[in-house]
Amino acid sequence: GDAVADVHLVEWLVEDGVQVREGDPLFAIESDKSIVEINSPAGGILTKLEKAGDVFPVGSVIGTLS
Repeated sequence: GDAVADVHLVEWLVEDGVQVREGDPLFAIESDKSIVEINSPAGGILTKLEKAGDVFPVGSVIGTLS
């Protein structure tokens, strides 16, 4: 099929400024009518850069861990 170019940020699963551990669910995205939870690749404090409800190109930075 076609490669996915954009995804919808459905919801953040943790609050801004919260300490997360590797593997914790961070947010949910929707693409091609399926919703997928994305887990944290590492531990750290989450800083949200984008809001839920928006659409972003695949690979966009929507938050950081410090």
